[in-house]
Amino acid sequence: MKKIKSFEVDHRKLDEGFYISRIDGDIITYDLRFCKPNTGTVVDMVSMHTIEHMLATFTRNSKAAEDVVYFGPMGCQTGFYFLVRDSVKPEEALEIIKDALKKTIAHDGAVFGASEIECGNYRNLDLAKAKPWCERYLAALENVTNIMNYDEVNKM
Repeated sequence: MKKIKSFEVDHRKLDEGFYISRIDGDIITYDLRFCKPNTGTVVDMVSMHTIEHMLATFTRNSKAAEDVVYFGPMGCQTGFYFLVRDSVKPEEALEIIKDALKKTIAHDGAVFGASEIECGNYRNLDLAKAKPWCERYLAALENVTNIMNYDEVNKM
């Protein structure tokens, strides 16, 4: 069987950062790597779930709202996937994520979708636990000057 694209990148070469995972037609999948893989550091499930609710909401309400396809967690707990149409350039996608992180950090209200009606595990949300992860990732994104795709990572 053919390997999926995310299994083809050498995870030993990935660090915290913002990568292009794949391009399928007009859809670009971004790898939002919150943690360096296989180091023992992973985002706890409460924080992951909370970040998913917050960033999915903020990105789908961004200036590129109509072009946001998906925002969701990686099963390995080291980050998230962000899918947008190719009308959103990589630098714009990065800025949308930075803005969503800043808004999450500044948010004082309830977690979006934190009710039994809106979420299948609504008790598993905690904004106070998620904010430090958002701060940490936002700091890591300040160092991003080149948005690499997985093929470029493998060549490193």
